[in-house]
Amino acid sequence: MVKPFRYAIALTGGIATGKSTVCNILKLYGFTIIDADQIAHEVLDSEADAVARLFGQQYVKDGKVQRKELGKLIFGDSAKRKQLEHLLHPKIKQRIEELAKRQDRYKVPYIIDIPLLYETRNYDIDKVVVVYAPKELQIERLCKRERLSLEEAKKRVALQIDIEKKRQMADYVIDNSGDLKHLQKEIDKFVEQIKEEYAVS
Repeated sequence: MVKPFRYAIALTGGIATGKSTVCNILKLYGFTIIDADQIAHEVLDSEADAVARLFGQQYVKDGKVQRKELGKLIFGDSAKRKQLEHLLHPKIKQRIEELAKRQDRYKVPYIIDIPLLYETRNYDIDKVVVVYAPKELQIERLCKRERLSLEEAKKRVALQIDIEKKRQMADYVIDNSGDLKHLQKEIDKFVEQIKEEYAVS
């Protein structure tokens, strides 16, 4: 059986470190992006009935899962979070593997955006790039983006492995602690590394 992920580079980081921005820029460089979050959303909606059974009908409206409400529930209850992960993760992984095998045929590097790569330890991908921003900046951005209180933002950041630890574990780091110009330079540097290592022109 052909092992998936032969040409995959996993992209991860912490909440609000700027992974989506980096992926959008990498698309402009011609990278194919497999987005685990997007796949998770599709799988979540396909499991709307199971979500209603597990957590209550109030979390599903017109066949769609009410993500924000469900998010509040699972961020505050680790047992319920595990239940949801148990339901979704095998299906998400299967879909990602299918897409990865398809990409591997082209024999060029591609990106799989997996926010909780280190937390789930679910994917056997050799190369990892971490999008980095210090914890204080994560919290500040999260408060702005999600309109969360400082306490709520801190709680969400604390649910993930510390960003400094992820930075140490990474094969590549894209530093997103400055402005967009700084980020562009970091991405340029990363792309050059990949071209060199994979001998891509």
